[in-house]
Amino acid sequence: MEKSNFTRRRFITGVSIGSVAAMASSSLPVFGNIMHTTNETGKLAILGGEPVVKSKVWPKWPYRDEKMVEAMSKTVRSGIWCRIESPNGSVPTFEIEYAKLMGTKFAVGTGSGTQALNTCVEALGIGPGDEVITSPYTDMGTISSIITSRALPVMADIDPLSFQIDPNEVEKRITENTKAIMPIHIMGQPCNMERIMAIANKHNLKVIEDTCQAHLGVYQGKVLGTIGDLGCFSFQTSKTISCGEGGAIIGNNAELMDKCYTVQNHGTSKKGRSETIGAKYRMNEFEGTILLAQLDSAKERFALRNKNAAYLTSKLKNFPGLVPQKLYEGTESGSFYLYTMSYHKEHFNNAPRDKFLKALAAEGINMSGYIANGLHKEPWVDHIMGLKVYQKMYSTARLKQYLDELACPKCDQVCADMVMLWASGPLLGTLADMDDIINAIMKVHANRDKLNQI
Repeated sequence: MEKSNFTRRRFITGVSIGSVAAMASSSLPVFGNIMHTTNETGKLAILGGEPVVKSKVWPKWPYRDEKMVEAMSKTVRSGIWCRIESPNGSVPTFEIEYAKLMGTKFAVGTGSGTQALNTCVEALGIGPGDEVITSPYTDMGTISSIITSRALPVMADIDPLSFQIDPNEVEKRITENTKAIMPIHIMGQPCNMERIMAIANKHNLKVIEDTCQAHLGVYQGKVLGTIGDLGCFSFQTSKTISCGEGGAIIGNNAELMDKCYTVQNHGTSKKGRSETIGAKYRMNEFEGTILLAQLDSAKERFALRNKNAAYLTSKLKNFPGLVPQKLYEGTESGSFYLYTMSYHKEHFNNAPRDKFLKALAAEGINMSGYIANGLHKEPWVDHIMGLKVYQKMYSTARLKQYLDELACPKCDQVCADMVMLWASGPLLGTLADMDDIINAIMKVHANRDKLNQI
């Protein structure tokens, strides 16, 4: 890819979902008038027919190029492998450049997205006896960041169309012990942050954005992670900007960001004083090097994923069998860490999701479910209920109420109906690759009366 010369403002406005979708829809037919392969009504590959795609090869992920290799070699030779060895090392430099990219004053690197989230919980003084409202539809890292500080993660159910935390459910869960809301921009798309911030302001709550999947997404003119008090990112291998592991916190409050630095530096401040409780969550120089070397080209990949996602969405318009994730008004762009859809079996002859996925895979396109169980149904709940610290810091009545209110039926529905294309690599493909995806889906749909033979 050629190096982008976009300014940040031009970049943000230039890759909006709205503008890309408009471009796509003006030149592409919608469902009911899509050009398909000759295999559309042919025999399903899983039943012996010819697949739509043979030996599908997606763009390689994680992204790597020679610039990254050369940068790593330079770091190895330098002998500076820890961030505290040089104020001009890879990690301090990455923090400066990442803050510029995200449009904030400050950034602090960490060893993972989970560490970034827990750093924020600690920096905000949240601990035993406190409550943080979050979504059950997320990675365990979100919950871990709260229970590591022995606070109580309160589950608010989700919107079954957007898969995002439902602001109405958030407000129902607020108690006198609630200190913060931790919304997750799941799949890399924005939550309804307008409502969430209004609730937070009304109840004097902090907002920690779990932006681990949502690098560079924009909502109502603001980059995700810059809307709440603090924003947290993950650079784990599957993420759209990656270095194996790694994380970052961004913010504009100098005092609060200094606290974040101190917490992740095992409680030692920039002045070298041991001041507070904190784990060693430091990002290492190798992670910083890999990240720095890809920042210039990350924006181009972001734009391409948005373009291809808009293309897929335009092709699925009015198709009732697979309905793409709802995007809230004000969503200008998203990371598209995953491209997700709700599977409606009634439009596939009531075939279970697993049979649809098997048939699709045989046609050369692999998709899957995402989160099998919402985190409200996982064993960590029973574990913390048995810990003395929770029994001591939360009343018996509160813990009983907590368990009674743990049901999240809409999350359960999403877990059962979700179909996703892992997007970090595949959405970097060509429009022909996107057509392969659509053609495979439509072939399976055309043969839906055969799915229950699988």
